[in-house]
Amino acid sequence: MKMLTVFTPTYNRAYCLENCYKSLLQQTCKEFIWLIIDDGSTDNTKEKVDRWIAENLVEIKYHYQENQGMHGAHNTAYKLIDTELNVCIDSDDTIPPQAVEKITDFWIKYGSDKYSGIIGLDSYNDNTIIGTELPKNHNSSTLFDLYYKYGVKGDKKLVYRTELSRLFPYPLFENERYVGLAYKYYMIDKQYKMLLLNEILCCVEYLPDGSSLNMINQYKKNPRGWAFYRKELMQLPFASLSFKFRQAIHYVSSSFMNRNYKFISETPLKSLTFLAIPFGLLLYLYIQQKQGQFKLKS
Repeated sequence: MKMLTVFTPTYNRAYCLENCYKSLLQQTCKEFIWLIIDDGSTDNTKEKVDRWIAENLVEIKYHYQENQGMHGAHNTAYKLIDTELNVCIDSDDTIPPQAVEKITDFWIKYGSDKYSGIIGLDSYNDNTIIGTELPKNHNSSTLFDLYYKYGVKGDKKLVYRTELSRLFPYPLFENERYVGLAYKYYMIDKQYKMLLLNEILCCVEYLPDGSSLNMINQYKKNPRGWAFYRKELMQLPFASLSFKFRQAIHYVSSSFMNRNYKFISETPLKSLTFLAIPFGLLLYLYIQQKQGQFKLKS
């Protein structure tokens, strides 16, 4: 049985998905499954995928669903994956030729049920590492400690044990399409560390229609998803007070956006949230102003 599933959530990305496919064809190790979660595309995604399945050059599984947003696509992927490990490669990204081989060899050599998975590197298309490398004096870490204790910067590629990925499903809010993916990762951090692999596992391209470059819009359109995310992060047992205060500020801002004025009674940290109100209000006003600027430019 194959060890790894590469899964790709996609929404109207037929124009760039082929680059991802071509990079999978170049893998030195073909012992993987490519799972495509089509999150309600209205372009020719299915026609392209059907053609690739017919080519039978890599094992491909395709699943279509009504649009739920990135986190909803992740929920579906974790329900369908039946391999030991999984890694998400976005529709606008590619994977270096030896990535599957590096992941599987590394896990066979060092992996166990003590760890939740592997953290590797993301790079730009010119192989420049995004942010910083992983600490070389540690062989494992939680994702949270990586950023907030060891000072690592930039996006990293996460490979998870599938049985753990199924835990902590993302909530779906009506008429919203975004919940921070790190919610699940930080929940898993409570029990497990991840192995560190200082190798490039994904080449990233930040396209204009991608969620990374539209975060202000995501913030405005998904206030309940963001409020949920911030409440959960406020409760992380290993987080500092300053980190929790920042989450409280964002929670207040999202609550104003959602016109939820009962947020004090619903917060897990009432005193901290009360102190965060003026800062959260300022953040809310700033985002409203930014949204207005986007509308004027469009």
